[in-house]
Amino acid sequence: MQLSVIILNYNVRYFLEQCVLSVQNAISTLDAEIIVIDNNSSDDSCLMMKERFPTVKLIENKENFGFPKGNNIGVAQAQGKYICILNPDTIVAEDSFVKILAFAEEQINLGIAGCKLIDGTGNFLPESKRGIPTPWVAFTKIFGLYKVFPKWSLFNQYYAQHISENETGKVTILVGAFMLMKRDLYLDLKGFDEACFMYADDIDLSYRALLKGKENYYFHDTTVLHYKGESTVKDEKYMKHFQEAMTFFYQKHFKKSLFFSVFIKMGILFFSFVKMFQGKSKVKPGPESYVLYSSDINLSEKLSVILKNKVDIFDFKKEKMVNSWQVLKGKRVEIILDNQHVSFRNCIKIIETIKDKRITFKIFPKNANFIIGSNSRNERGQIIKIK
Repeated sequence: MQLSVIILNYNVRYFLEQCVLSVQNAISTLDAEIIVIDNNSSDDSCLMMKERFPTVKLIENKENFGFPKGNNIGVAQAQGKYICILNPDTIVAEDSFVKILAFAEEQINLGIAGCKLIDGTGNFLPESKRGIPTPWVAFTKIFGLYKVFPKWSLFNQYYAQHISENETGKVTILVGAFMLMKRDLYLDLKGFDEACFMYADDIDLSYRALLKGKENYYFHDTTVLHYKGESTVKDEKYMKHFQEAMTFFYQKHFKKSLFFSVFIKMGILFFSFVKMFQGKSKVKPGPESYVLYSSDINLSEKLSVILKNKVDIFDFKKEKMVNSWQVLKGKRVEIILDNQHVSFRNCIKIIETIKDKRITFKIFPKNANFIIGSNSRNERGQIIKIK
């Protein structure tokens, strides 16, 4: 078997449904499997999986074991030569795995490969590629020096700015939302460190791959949509776990000193407060109008009733997308992408291409009964049910 896709879920039932649907499309030409591990969700995630995807392997944990142990449980049952750790609040393009597997096979000493990630508004997620957060690198992040001197290697290591978002190259740290590696390497590393509940686990695994003499890569030639804010609510509990996670990583891999300890504690506190308050964004005004990318006129009429607003239909089998963009420019518009007529690859491409502060996006997954999306990387997404 070529690939095992490992998806750890906790209470994101609708995002999980869309994710698994996109993965099924993406592995259709591969000898691959999907393994979903549920960390004792209180929603109907498991019921949905059994009804919607009965052939997908589902592991139902009886408690929330956290990110590291949950993924380790899934990988223990994987059969693929490669594994991909994938967040449930992601969408992969139909050719994502074909492309990155071809790249992986070309590498002689591959550690972990990540890819280009964007959020639900089309903006690049800089954590797609990062450097080792040593005290100095953390310092440049805390004080924003990486923004002031983006071209200086002394200051630009936190987000691996030595390579652009549209360039493939070696990096040190990759994000746990999408990590592809050989299963043998994962097992050799003994997987994610279960002493860390979450948040530093991807940094730790990436770093340990480097210590094994492996090379980690950022692969730009496929884009994966990561809603991000859906996975975690930025509350006090989050802040506590984030502090514990960063303390875990520094204590495990770096020498201790009084200065180091004080600096790291200050940095962790600063970071955790920033991350917590990022989740409390201002309420933005809703869309003035809606545009449905589809060929289904009946769907546009149905959505008009549900949204209590006219939904104009745009069939880009007949019209050019650039013309649509000119019409939308300057307006508060929500674009609804009908996955029955628009592939996930094109959904991602449209979101990335049209990205604009006044435009939001929803996707209507194939054969689903909801539209789904996220207007900010720092807050939970929105689900509107379609009866």
